[in-house]
Amino acid sequence: MDLVFSPDELAFRDEVKDFLATKLPEQIRLRTRLAPSYVASEDTVAWQKILYAQGWGAPNWPVEHGGTGWNAVQKYIYDAEYQAADCPRQSPFGIAMVAPVIYTFGSEDQKAQHLGPIISGNALWCQGYSEPGSGSDLASLQTRAVRDGEDYLVNGHKIWTSHAHHADWMFCLVRTDPEAKPQRGISFLLIDMTTPGITVKPIISMDGHHYLNEVFLDNVRVPATNRIAEENKGWTYAKFLLGHERTGIAGVGKSKRKIERLKDVAGTERNDGRALLEDATFRARIGRAEVALRALEYTSLRIMARESAGQGPGPEASTLKISGTEIEQTLNELLIEAMAYYAAPYPADALDPERNEPPIGPDHGVGLMQEHLLRRAATIYGGSNEIQRGIIAKAVLEL
Repeated sequence: MDLVFSPDELAFRDEVKDFLATKLPEQIRLRTRLAPSYVASEDTVAWQKILYAQGWGAPNWPVEHGGTGWNAVQKYIYDAEYQAADCPRQSPFGIAMVAPVIYTFGSEDQKAQHLGPIISGNALWCQGYSEPGSGSDLASLQTRAVRDGEDYLVNGHKIWTSHAHHADWMFCLVRTDPEAKPQRGISFLLIDMTTPGITVKPIISMDGHHYLNEVFLDNVRVPATNRIAEENKGWTYAKFLLGHERTGIAGVGKSKRKIERLKDVAGTERNDGRALLEDATFRARIGRAEVALRALEYTSLRIMARESAGQGPGPEASTLKISGTEIEQTLNELLIEAMAYYAAPYPADALDPERNEPPIGPDHGVGLMQEHLLRRAATIYGGSNEIQRGIIAKAVLEL
């Protein structure tokens, strides 16, 4: 792909930069800059509504469902400028995950009911996949859905459900045929989170924050019309969704911003009387991370070009998930190392812009430990990296 931008592409970049500079509320920008992984649901909704009004609510969707129709280069430019402007991440569960399943496999009624509220910011979603005994081995899930007339009765227990306490809807994998082989007895349901029988309990992560939950389903009545396509074929739709999730997890733009921050921190922090960035060994470690990120960026662009040509991400998306999460963890570790003992304290309110106490240590160290602890799970969620290597070995290398 030739990334020497044409005059039209440069004009498009200027349009994006101007929009992001003028339309993103400054308080949301400041909160995102301080803590990019801790975007409040109200900020997510407010920003989604602004993007929707601009016609940019879901750049990767087909035009007929509200997408922009941008080509791969325009999407690349938009993503780069989006990250550079400290914009909050859009809620991925609706925009990037369940919506492609709905507009690809869903009924016309399901499309009419859900796509509009997702892209407009009027409905937030969560993902009901993992269970206490079924994480990377997702096909072993035990949550049951038994047909009862025009409904299913759903009973089970989901865990690590991000933002379930804010969600209006959950897309959920359930077992509808316990006698079938594991992958063949699963269905894909859309569940209204206000339905009686749903209980959400918080999980406080090691960084001290609440975004994960347990979800208990006790005789939850779900209309059969909320099932995506065929019964017992949910594994097909789940794999399709996970391909989109793993592409998003790559986080190229976010890691590029993180490298900028790392260089700023290493240029300020001292080691033996000189800037840490002047240390040849530390600088080489940053360089290796930059090289790996550039390779990931070009792989991501190739997959993006395929999607623009109407092809799905395919099993190659697993490479993005592996590299993206491992690069992110490397950069977090380098940031913590650069801050040394000043990275150790992380009071629970340190990321609150309204906090009226000075930080413990330099300002540029605020939030680094929280981000490091939060993203230790990045190589696990979305399908552990060990599982992804197995997918690549089987589906790509044909081993």
